[in-house]
Amino acid sequence: MVHKRLDGLLFSQMVYLGAKLLSSNAKVVDGLNVFPVPDGDTGTNMNLTLTSGAEELARRESPKIGESSAALAKGLLMGARGNSGVILSQLFRGFSKAVNGKDEINARQFAEALKSGVDSAYQAVMKPVEGTILTVAREAADMAVRTARTTDDVYLVMEKTYEQAQATLLRTPEMLPVLKEVGVVDSGGQGLLYVYEGFIRALRGETAEQVREEKTSLTPAYMDELIEEQHAQLHMKTEDIHFGYCTEFMVFLKNSTEANKKPFAEGVFRSHLDQMGDSLLVISDDELVKVHIHAEHPGNVLQYAQQFGSLHRIKIENMREQHANILREEEKKGKAAGMAADVQAAPAPALRYGLIAVAAGPGLAEIFRSMGVHVVVEGGQTMNPSTEDFLSAISGLNAEEIVILPNNSNIVMAAKQAAELAEKSVAVIPSKSIPQGMAALIAFNGGASLEENQEAMTSAIAQVKTGLVTHAVRDTKMGDVEIKEGDFIGIAEKEIVSSGADLMEIANELLLQLVDEDTGIVTIFIGEGADETQAEQLGQAVNDAFPDVDVEIHEGGQPLYPFIFAVE
Repeated sequence: MVHKRLDGLLFSQMVYLGAKLLSSNAKVVDGLNVFPVPDGDTGTNMNLTLTSGAEELARRESPKIGESSAALAKGLLMGARGNSGVILSQLFRGFSKAVNGKDEINARQFAEALKSGVDSAYQAVMKPVEGTILTVAREAADMAVRTARTTDDVYLVMEKTYEQAQATLLRTPEMLPVLKEVGVVDSGGQGLLYVYEGFIRALRGETAEQVREEKTSLTPAYMDELIEEQHAQLHMKTEDIHFGYCTEFMVFLKNSTEANKKPFAEGVFRSHLDQMGDSLLVISDDELVKVHIHAEHPGNVLQYAQQFGSLHRIKIENMREQHANILREEEKKGKAAGMAADVQAAPAPALRYGLIAVAAGPGLAEIFRSMGVHVVVEGGQTMNPSTEDFLSAISGLNAEEIVILPNNSNIVMAAKQAAELAEKSVAVIPSKSIPQGMAALIAFNGGASLEENQEAMTSAIAQVKTGLVTHAVRDTKMGDVEIKEGDFIGIAEKEIVSSGADLMEIANELLLQLVDEDTGIVTIFIGEGADETQAEQLGQAVNDAFPDVDVEIHEGGQPLYPFIFAVE
């Protein structure tokens, strides 16, 4: 079927079908995760992310591709989970920017939009790794651009894009040795392939309702075996409030009743307002601009903004007065001032810092709270918090500056994305494990600046070694370690070092590989599937080999991992 133009309605059908196919095959994508552990959730994260985007698109679907793609980008951004979800959201955020304001696009513009998405995704990743979804998306987009030079058919461009994505995916094991060693292709790239397949089938005329929960027709042969197996405001101390008025408004750029308006450029607009206050947030599209700013002279802000369009929904609040009222109320409540720790709790006095940590398990959550964390976001190995989850936690904290500890490598990007969207100053410490998060907390200094804390806490995470004991979810081989489904596996940092049927044997072997003459303390966190007696036995084994090492044992209650070890 030939498509010379692509509008918002057809684009929406492409997204719906891509989301359906990804959802149907999310477990297959999970199964491609390199490590054979239960947190192989690339497919789940991509599915939840794209589902969020598709739901927002369904609410705001438009015949104009610029509007439909903007709706998709918003939904993806707010629902992004895990590294793969964040990258997927950036791919379509860049796409949306490329088609912004357009009713429909041709094949060349479609290809250029795909390329724009790849550029956005690469900018979002500090250290891009080739052989991943990024490579698949980039080479596929490059093919789209080349194809669009010789054809004006959107379908043919998408077909060649898909074919290149598939070819690149098959080469990912040659780019990443760990993929070749395990015998799989990149999971994120495979997830993207399902999305692209949905695009092709929609362009052929199929609808989401026609697609059953099935192995997809375009799935390559190498997948057969796997498939069968398997606002709140920012309050400060009164004397510290330099910009006293919380100011919010919208500027309608189009259909303004006022003449001779200046052309709007977001970068110039944002830069000018940034000199008038802090906590600035500017969100714009082709029709309106939403502004939030803390300013000392809100009238000057409004006067400047009015040059670009008509002002609507203006709200100005005196934060100094608000702060005084809160102090009076808190004085009445007495002890209640120190009890607001969760997002859902009653408003607390303004804090200099707000600390957020991610953890799974009641014991770990309680330990983090005892170390000064104000909000513990539930999540980790099996359910990665979304960008929106972090934004909710940030907005619920009455704090001037926020520090986030993701405590999982697959959560760092979502936390950083939330930090960029938040109205407060937020630092994300790239902690990739529970022990790293706790080490970072020990280095936290409430009297230091945010930048100083970020540096000190980031340095601290390098001073702790992490050990994890979990179970394998499939047969595989990692280096010299043969792994059988159901076996316990010991992971030192990111390397699987032991595997076997005996929990204590594997845990003890792992611990003794992590501990050495320079070790000062070992902390054992007991999770589901283990008990205190077993932990004490492990502690005794450490002391037998290294008498000067102190051992601490805590109930973590974490799922999936019977033991987590912190070695310092």
